[in-house]
Amino acid sequence: MKINWNYIKMFALAALVVFLFAFASNRNSVRNISSPNIEFKGESNLFITNENVSKLLIQNFKGVKNVPKETLDLNALENALKSNPMIKNAEVYVTVNGTLNAEIEQKTPIARVSTNVSYYIDGDGLYMPLSSNFSARVPLVTGYVEKNNLKSIYIVANKIKEDEFLKKHVIEIHQGIDMAVYLKLRQCQFLVQLGDVTFLDKKINNLKAFYQKSMKENTLNSYSKVNLQFDNQVVCTKI
Repeated sequence: MKINWNYIKMFALAALVVFLFAFASNRNSVRNISSPNIEFKGESNLFITNENVSKLLIQNFKGVKNVPKETLDLNALENALKSNPMIKNAEVYVTVNGTLNAEIEQKTPIARVSTNVSYYIDGDGLYMPLSSNFSARVPLVTGYVEKNNLKSIYIVANKIKEDEFLKKHVIEIHQGIDMAVYLKLRQCQFLVQLGDVTFLDKKINNLKAFYQKSMKENTLNSYSKVNLQFDNQVVCTKI
């Protein structure tokens, strides 16, 4: 019987490939994890440091370094990082050579509450603690503010973040006991009374028009209050 050596060679080659793949997979699964490589995405100012992230990883997996890859629960590590109030999102993965990578997206503060307690309001309108590592330059929030009722303050703070005029001039958001919202502008003596946040865009446009007109007439310091609550008009109280 004639032996078909081509089939034998193909079979042997396939068996070798399977063996090498299994061998490599086995070595890869028992490879120990090296020290974590941490990368921050987006915001360049660090409210939480590399050391803080490393501690979170260590606390939630008894130390990540020199741990076999097959025993590492990446989802658990991601959830542990996301539970930190400074972190908006986290992605954890391991490379073939055993390097643990953590990509961190921090929360972005848009206002700083300064009442009987101090904290930030982040870009999603949620609580964010202050950082000992970096202090953001954002408008202060004063007055009657509750952590579980930040909606109006968030709407105004977010408008300030997105509007160049407001970002340049507004230094404080104040909320009265009646929930009416006021603004304080840089180098201006008057208080801007927004009231509630309905028709906010129209109110801000009225404020800009008033500001530009008063700048030209050099009368900005003639007023103690600028009321934007009335439709299509700005009511000013003179000093």
